[in-house]
Amino acid sequence: MSKLAMIAFGGNALLRSGQKGTYREQLDNVEATFEQLYPLIERGYRMVIGHGNGPQVGNVMLQQEAGARQFGIQAMPMDVCGAETQGAIAYMIETGLDRVLHHHGIDRTVVSLVTRVEVSPDDPMFLHPTKPVGPYYSREEAEQLHAETGAIFREDPKGNGWRKVVASPMPLRIHNVNIVKMHADAGHIVVTVGGGGIPVIHTSEGYQGVEAVIDKDLASALCAIEIGADEFYILTDVPKVYLNFRKPGELALDVITVDQAREYLAQGQFGEGSMAPKVRAGILFVENGGKECIITEAGQLHNPACGTRIIK
Repeated sequence: MSKLAMIAFGGNALLRSGQKGTYREQLDNVEATFEQLYPLIERGYRMVIGHGNGPQVGNVMLQQEAGARQFGIQAMPMDVCGAETQGAIAYMIETGLDRVLHHHGIDRTVVSLVTRVEVSPDDPMFLHPTKPVGPYYSREEAEQLHAETGAIFREDPKGNGWRKVVASPMPLRIHNVNIVKMHADAGHIVVTVGGGGIPVIHTSEGYQGVEAVIDKDLASALCAIEIGADEFYILTDVPKVYLNFRKPGELALDVITVDQAREYLAQGQFGEGSMAPKVRAGILFVENGGKECIITEAGQLHNPACGTRIIK
């Protein structure tokens, strides 16, 4: 059987800096991104795709807020906003990827799953929310919203205003992952764990959504482990992982071991808002049976030796 790859790419691959986020812009971006993934398809890879949703879920939360303020429509909770963007992005991925496959004369089915991801209600991150979500507010607006809803707000370090912060708990289990594997083994391209998945906890009455954001690279890594993926690709906006990034002595990394990756993390070589979560996700995958994690940009995938590879 051909190799199975898990591929994770960010929400910015759909909505890019300076764009308004129209349907046409995002669809064009999706098609361009998947044209760059074509070399893996051409080499016969079975494929499962995870994606980010940061810009999209922020826009949905703005829409929810506008509806509540202007028309008195009750805003949906964050887990529902996440599910909405999962479905919308999956639809655009199916549409864009179908066009790429058709262009190359390939007959493969794209299957999308709106995916719940279980987290622990006792995860310590619920006591220390740090993940900024949604729109920016003035200090006065943030204080008023805190008084009304109990939500926690933090000032943006770049001076853009105040944003709501939520927990970013560790993913524990991908729901319906057996169905993901079944479709992938049948040769279908599967879209799952969008935005890191809809975070849910188990209660005496069943599962319920919680206000949180799961890191999409960690959720994709867990999915890759559970489906037995051979390779895990994390697509970003640089061709490799670097030491001393954009500083004197900058050095591109070709192949690093898990121990080396941990050492570089301890040295603070990778930014917490950018490369560090990707490296941690790569470590998680390789430590739990994966052969290698490749961190690169989509435009490099024509080269089988592309990117930075994390190995045992």
